[in-house]
Amino acid sequence: MDYALLLSSFGREHGHHGWPRQRLLHECLRHAIRAGTLAPGTRLVATRALAAELGVARNTVLYAYEQLASEGFVVPDRRGTVVARIDNGAVKPPRRNAAAVPEAGLARRALDLRRMVAGARSGAAFVPGVPDLAAFPLAHWRRLLDRAWRELDAAQLNYGDPAGEPALRAAIADYLRASRGVVCEADQVFITDGSQATLDLCARAFADRGETVWMENPGYQGALAAFRAAELAVEGIAVDGDGMAPAADDWKTRRPRLIYTTPSHQYPVGTVLSLPRRLALLDGARRAGALIIEDDYDSEFRHDGPPLPAMQGLADDAPVLYSGTFSKTMFPALRIGYLVVPAALAPALAVMRAQSASSGRPAEQLALAAFLRSGQFALHLRRMRRLYRQRRDALVAALGQHLGSIAEVHGASAGMHLSLRLPDALHDDAIRAGAREEGIIVNALSAHAVGEAPGNTGQWNAQWNGLMLGYAQVPAGQMDDLVKRLAAVIHLAAYQSNARGTPDAQKKSAGKPALRVRQAPRRQKA
Repeated sequence: MDYALLLSSFGREHGHHGWPRQRLLHECLRHAIRAGTLAPGTRLVATRALAAELGVARNTVLYAYEQLASEGFVVPDRRGTVVARIDNGAVKPPRRNAAAVPEAGLARRALDLRRMVAGARSGAAFVPGVPDLAAFPLAHWRRLLDRAWRELDAAQLNYGDPAGEPALRAAIADYLRASRGVVCEADQVFITDGSQATLDLCARAFADRGETVWMENPGYQGALAAFRAAELAVEGIAVDGDGMAPAADDWKTRRPRLIYTTPSHQYPVGTVLSLPRRLALLDGARRAGALIIEDDYDSEFRHDGPPLPAMQGLADDAPVLYSGTFSKTMFPALRIGYLVVPAALAPALAVMRAQSASSGRPAEQLALAAFLRSGQFALHLRRMRRLYRQRRDALVAALGQHLGSIAEVHGASAGMHLSLRLPDALHDDAIRAGAREEGIIVNALSAHAVGEAPGNTGQWNAQWNGLMLGYAQVPAGQMDDLVKRLAAVIHLAAYQSNARGTPDAQKKSAGKPALRVRQAPRRQKA
């Protein structure tokens, strides 16, 4: 707190320049406390130090503090003077004229961004994208961090390689070759601050303003935000049961520069991009001169069938930018992701990174490299796969018992969330709001539409209307009760819809067939 500036601003705003200094200081501090500028619990500067800072006698400061104490605004203690915790009817300073700052100072590209769907910070069920943080081996991670800090030398406290710590890049390359079939070397791996930073990098480095990027529709809103911020032309490509499905005319009339896809577990629906679709997408991108951004965010958690290889490794010199993150496999606060680029593009991207980004947090990167090399990362993944499979099974069973007459499950074969498809007559956003009132957090699929505003009734809502249910952080023993509460909200909505005489809703709610679970197709041979 700059007390000299505070005193000068108070005198200028209130016209009290003619007051004695002790009165001016007292009134200034009292106003700051009442306005909340000096918050409850704030320790005021010692009288001798404040007198020296303001260039006044110490008695002037003593008088002001004693007056504030007598009025109950501050409380003296052995260590000095503290602002009291009282309900004093704080007088907030007047708000500045918002119109004086045009458009709140934001660029048009920022104003055009859609509000993101909420949730990742909440610990409530069924927030998608949140791993079981309590199951992470935190003690072992602390030891790795401690060792990394002990082994750092002074030179490593400087700006590091903009592409990331070489040890981590090499460890990630080895891991991806062995576990995902990615064809790469360490110099093709670039470390980022997470998946959103990776998407921002792709949008800026591999496309120019106005060029076209294809996105799955429905799709990941973080990608949509990155592409819109880069002023790219976003085109939604419909998703069906086998994933992203571009038509032949799309390649002619909406020729892309970038293609964003989540093939291992489509976000948000959860479908798996079939092998024929993967090969067709690679071939189409090559002919169009486009690059595919393969976001492999949930690939480590495959519950049914053998693991599916990454698209990047399906063809020689595949035009793929392979993106991954440790937010789901470890913990979100780590903020470490990576991007694997084709070998021909790596040198140019390295130059760009050197001019626009500086690498930091060497201890965390070195600790992560050791975590990967030691085998602890693979061990942690095996534990999480078993745990998430149990929770997935409990969730599917509960959905079958309580919502078998209404809903259809999609995307249960992989990942940390599944989607619950609802009849068209039940508006998913209204159900989302009703569930929130019950303390249950779900995302409405309609909030992930690409190319039209959420909540519009159109082809999108007719194709995919439902909820995202994240289950990774929900104990299996709690699933039945939580689904029962969610089902009460959905059944009430269905009853109200039937009462209004909606023929489609009546037809779909009749009888009690078993819950339909749409499984991903078995791995196909090329």
